[in-house]
Amino acid sequence: MVCLSRFASSTAAMILSIAGTAVAQEPTAVGGLTVELNEVAPSEKGCKLTFVAGNGLQQSLSKVSFEFVLFDQKGLVERMAVLDFRDLPAGKTKVRQFDLPGTKCEAVKSLLINDAPACVGEGIDKAACMTGLQTGSKSAVELKG
Repeated sequence: MVCLSRFASSTAAMILSIAGTAVAQEPTAVGGLTVELNEVAPSEKGCKLTFVAGNGLQQSLSKVSFEFVLFDQKGLVERMAVLDFRDLPAGKTKVRQFDLPGTKCEAVKSLLINDAPACVGEGIDKAACMTGLQTGSKSAVELKG
């Protein structure tokens, strides 16, 4: 009985270790991009947005930009802005920050990723950045895709 108990314990520990490794190595959703609004904070210029972006595509992206629509507390369009996320290597996660001059953070209720004007990479279709895009937010400001 003791041998079986030790075997079961070590097997369970090995399975948990393997499962933990698999989760830790998967930074993005398979087959698409992920964009998370991680933080919204006042800055000297206006409002600073911090995003965590991941590339779950098979190919690296040499240039990615997204057109964002900012909605105010009444649900009205406050402004539109194209934010350049630069490069996103395949299977990697990057943090990007953007200052929005003249924008007060408390005035922003939600963001919408309207389009991806730049989606460039070897063998990449321009639509790949919006197809299967997953969005989320850890801030009080909602992010939709």
